[in-house]
Amino acid sequence: MPPELNGIVVVDKPEGLSSARVVARIKDMFGARKVGHAGTLDPAATGILICCLNQATRLTRFFLNGDKVYEAELTLGTVTDTQDATGAVVAQHPLGDLSEQRIRETANRFVGAIDQVPPVYSALKHRGTPLYKLARRGAAVEKPARPVRIYRLTVSEVALPTVRFSVSCSSGTYVRTLCADLGRQLGCGGHLKALRRTASGGFSIEDAIGLDELALRAEQGRLAETVVTMNAALAFVPNVVVDARLAKRIQNGAKLAAADLPGLPPPSHLGVFKVLSPQGRLIAVLTEPSPAGILNYCCVFSE
Repeated sequence: MPPELNGIVVVDKPEGLSSARVVARIKDMFGARKVGHAGTLDPAATGILICCLNQATRLTRFFLNGDKVYEAELTLGTVTDTQDATGAVVAQHPLGDLSEQRIRETANRFVGAIDQVPPVYSALKHRGTPLYKLARRGAAVEKPARPVRIYRLTVSEVALPTVRFSVSCSSGTYVRTLCADLGRQLGCGGHLKALRRTASGGFSIEDAIGLDELALRAEQGRLAETVVTMNAALAFVPNVVVDARLAKRIQNGAKLAAADLPGLPPPSHLGVFKVLSPQGRLIAVLTEPSPAGILNYCCVFSE
């Protein structure tokens, strides 16, 4: 029986499959006990879906909160109940003399910290039930607005009624809501026509592998080469290397103080650091020292 693979597979999700379905395909291909993904993509969307295998599912949180980059197409003049092309049309408005300059100027107003109301058709939950299920039953629930940040919003093409743009944003941003809000600001409404995630969790679309290619590599017995090690996947997290004796203590969950780990990395905005074995394998993620010098475990990994 081949050894269990622990690491990250960066999938280029195809259109038409849910994120859950992709996870099921990955689990079957790799014969994994557990697989989780770091950030849902709607079935109609494509692009990066970070899939965590086995022990690496404990790392999901570190990718979920990272910034994202998307390429999107907005259709102006047509409003749908889901804010994207899968929904029912609820209103149509003429574009009139809408100019490219006005579109670009309006888009620029969204750059920075904004409050965004999550769509009623989303995977967010209300009392344990996904909002989209409630909406389909005719009991739509609107969540309160929440802060998100748009780092960059660049309009690449205007060919009315279509506007193509790229957006770099914080975790939790809904690009379809951004499209709906932009259309509302322009006075004609709009919805998301197409979406592709091109960067997430430190990975770019060039790192992603399609399901057909993964299936081919499975036939060739080459799946292991598609797995990014847990250490490499957390390249953005500072690290400290410990000797074999201390590594064993950490893997056994021993209590630790900052003085136990010489060469601790300086504090970072992440508030955590990696602990590596002498061979460079990830054995734990710890929080930065408390004022009393105590270290707490986020996760620890066995051999």
